[in-house]
Amino acid sequence: MKALLLEDKGKAAEMKVGELEKPTPGPGEILVKIRAAGLNPVDYKTGNGGNPSWTYPHVLGVDAAGVVEETGPEVTGIKAGDRVVYHGDLTKKGCYAEYGVTTAHTVSLIPEGVSFEDAAALPCAGYTAYLALFHKMHAAKGQTILIHAGAGGVGGFAIQLAKNAGLTVITTASSSKHEFVKRLGADYAIDYQNEDFAKRALELTNGLGVDLVLDTVGRDNADKSLEALAFNGQIAFIAGPPNVNEAISFAHPLSFHQVALGSVHQSGNVKEQRTLAEMGDRMLALLKDGKLNALVEKVITLEEVPAALAELATRRVQGKIVAKIAE
Repeated sequence: MKALLLEDKGKAAEMKVGELEKPTPGPGEILVKIRAAGLNPVDYKTGNGGNPSWTYPHVLGVDAAGVVEETGPEVTGIKAGDRVVYHGDLTKKGCYAEYGVTTAHTVSLIPEGVSFEDAAALPCAGYTAYLALFHKMHAAKGQTILIHAGAGGVGGFAIQLAKNAGLTVITTASSSKHEFVKRLGADYAIDYQNEDFAKRALELTNGLGVDLVLDTVGRDNADKSLEALAFNGQIAFIAGPPNVNEAISFAHPLSFHQVALGSVHQSGNVKEQRTLAEMGDRMLALLKDGKLNALVEKVITLEEVPAALAELATRRVQGKIVAKIAE
């Protein structure tokens, strides 16, 4: 099969399309003919840092949509010809290739009317947002949430999911992206480059603070975000925790949630792994009903993936980039 080959760690920028042996599904697995693959920050991060479980040449990519070609032993509920989308195990060979293997119990069936490109944009960023909002913080109608980096993948999906659930949404974004995040549903946009986002969030909530924060930026940003949280407020963090010990206070109690979507594949916890499929089903239904924008800003070829990952690493990309693998 044709695949984008990573010859060694640190060489993501040098990846070229070459040939690899087509994989075979094992027990509980399916072989998918990949039609589209979503690009994510985890791809360039692991491509540069490597993983001890990899053999080279390796194939990056964790988000794929395509058609089931073959099912392995013990697979039920999924059959050849089904259109599916999945978030893959980053310790295995990935989806920047014509074929990929994944576990059957973690895939979602793509409804008619939803394209492979839109479906492939969902898993890593979309499921992370869903997990943070509803499985971790139990976001509910009437609450106020501060979502950082609202023009990015996780932030863009989180804005839409929160708005659909009846929350008031405050987000941070550069001023050039304020129109974009407001189209997604943000009630207020804060220019983080020129405004103190914590102070502004307090002003917007009449000094009470926000009920929820979703931080996708890093430890320092998460620390600063604690200043914006209301009494009994909650923060979900993806790129590093705030200083939890210093933040513990009887007078102003808070809750802290670590979000790490991809590690569920190595957990051995099948119940938690099945939540990938459940989140996918719910988000695909929203997509089909026109209640969710897949955020696809650019569709590229497999050969263009290395340059697009370098662009993604600048953290200036709006929305999602998807590679079209096959017609």
